[in-house]
Amino acid sequence: MKIGMQIGAKLGANGTADLVSRYREIEEAGFDTAWTGNHLNHDAMIILALAGTVTSRIELGTSVVPTYPRHPMVMAQQALTTSAVTAGRFTLGLGLSHKFIVEDWQGLTWAAPMHHLREYLTVLNGLLAGEQVVHNGKEYQVSLNTAPFTKLEVPGAPRPQVVIAALGPGMLKVAGELADGTNCWMCGPSYLESTLVPTINKAAEAAGRPAPRVIAGFPICVTNKVEEAKIQCAKTWEVYGQIYSYKQVLKREGASGPADLLIAGNEDSVAKQIEGLASIGVTELNAHVLGLPEDPDAISRTTKLLGGLSK
Repeated sequence: MKIGMQIGAKLGANGTADLVSRYREIEEAGFDTAWTGNHLNHDAMIILALAGTVTSRIELGTSVVPTYPRHPMVMAQQALTTSAVTAGRFTLGLGLSHKFIVEDWQGLTWAAPMHHLREYLTVLNGLLAGEQVVHNGKEYQVSLNTAPFTKLEVPGAPRPQVVIAALGPGMLKVAGELADGTNCWMCGPSYLESTLVPTINKAAEAAGRPAPRVIAGFPICVTNKVEEAKIQCAKTWEVYGQIYSYKQVLKREGASGPADLLIAGNEDSVAKQIEGLASIGVTELNAHVLGLPEDPDAISRTTKLLGGLSK
């Protein structure tokens, strides 16, 4: 199992240069992947392109860039540029975002999200592959057929893999058919084993695609103060217990909230819990490391353990 870490904007509180330096630190600690979100702060792909200039080995991925605000051509152009700058170490993680963000914040239409994603990926995949894309759909009309403008070309840019923030069975089916895997969050071990892993694997197999990546995000804390960590976890990620899509997978897991998904304990305990994820079909871990005021050493212990597991 590959081990990755989610790097949030708060880690770069002292500026962009400080944030970018964190990727070098994570690479030196031994991690396989560093993941970065795209919300109301830095643009994730720009940050990862900068991170590519201070690292040499680690994979750099977005988790996730929302589809609705960016036309597939704009997304493909930026993704290919990031891939070129990082020498092919970039993975494009996409997601729909949420209805209240798309409609209330951005004034866009959230009508048929699964159809939107299917159409979006159809256009995007062609563009990333350097094809002459002609698509006349309900949401997107792309006609790269007027010479000399016939395809998107970014010199020295390997095609990045595409993973989707898919939670429900319908979205997982689309991801299995048209993407390289899923990067999920707030999905517990039971839901992963019973629903997520078999659904995306079956869809990929039926579409004749390689076995998909199953990247599972979990809050993690190496500490002897487990109860305090659960309380802190509930506070830190409280909002995810209130958003509809996450509420649904938490409910299916039988979890009362994000704290029930926390992987916490001493080094041996946390390592065993991570091994358990691998046994149910998770191919990669995206660790959201939890800081704990009652245990100042928790972050360094967690980072050291996870980096060692990578190695």
